[in-house]
Amino acid sequence: MKRKLTIDDVKAAVMGGAILGGGGGGIIEAGERAASLALQVGTPELWSVDEFDPQGLSVTVALVGAPAAPHPFVQPRHLMRTLELLQRELPQGQRLVAMHTNENGAETTVNGWLHAALCGLPVIDLACNGRAHPSSIMGALGLHTEDDYVSIQGYAGGAPERYIEGAARGRLEATSAVVRRASIDAGGLVAVARNPVTVEYAQQHGAPGAISFAIALGKAYLEGGMEAAARHLKGRVVAEGTVRRYRCEQREGLDVGIVELDDDDGATTLHFVNEYMVLEQQGRAIARFPDLVMTFAEDGYPLVSARVVEGQRIRVLHAPGSNLLLSRTMFMPELYLPLEQAIGQAFAPKASVAAHA
Repeated sequence: MKRKLTIDDVKAAVMGGAILGGGGGGIIEAGERAASLALQVGTPELWSVDEFDPQGLSVTVALVGAPAAPHPFVQPRHLMRTLELLQRELPQGQRLVAMHTNENGAETTVNGWLHAALCGLPVIDLACNGRAHPSSIMGALGLHTEDDYVSIQGYAGGAPERYIEGAARGRLEATSAVVRRASIDAGGLVAVARNPVTVEYAQQHGAPGAISFAIALGKAYLEGGMEAAARHLKGRVVAEGTVRRYRCEQREGLDVGIVELDDDDGATTLHFVNEYMVLEQQGRAIARFPDLVMTFAEDGYPLVSARVVEGQRIRVLHAPGSNLLLSRTMFMPELYLPLEQAIGQAFAPKASVAAHA
């Protein structure tokens, strides 16, 4: 179905995305600004996958960097520049027909809305993955397993004194490393347009319906708060307490850290790499990524990992990964190795587990 995105979609998409961010996925205020601006400058449209020629070319639009980075700076002109840089690298005669986001998050659910408003291409109701994840390869539709695939990534961002742009072409791991390095040099964040694929491929290997899923979750939250969101996800609140210890440091363009709660009986500890990776209680892991673990302020407002502070009272929501729209990359153990090294423990799912979407 084709439809115009409206002001009513903005808050729902951003709040639903914030919850599905699982600690990452960007900042709520920035997501609201970007989505609202898109509606001010144009009329972005959201199309379902069945509205396209399956062989039409779509591109992932995303932001790459660490949410707690010291000097993030990305403007609308940077977003459009990434499309220009990528288009230059496409074979002669090939043109994009659409864009899709890499993941759901407060900022990432609305990735592409501003691009669409400015250039007229529609946004596909699809994400590379239906929840936020920390690495670019996790949001690359399994293309690293395609031996003949050549990744193209256009990137741009940074304040004038740190501005960087470019296009990288090559193996997926190599081009992703180039963009991650660029995000550090830019002050913590760059916009990227990357990895053109056919709509058919995106549908088969991504999470169709992910944007509508986030909007529906956001509406449930706006109507009934954290408890309604938990019911919508068939999850539950598993902890509530005061943050007695919080550590967050930037490592290779990612936020890596820990949250420890002084709660009644759970002895709750959260390990994160942008997103929450492992939830422990009484020294035992009770949830592991890609299960959704999300923190909320005492008033029920979604709280990303980069905004947690010591002495703050928070609540913790857990929803099983089986209740989410997940792509196949969430079940590739090899993609978890750098995350496991970052937090010092193994938590990758078994390779035999099938993706939900």
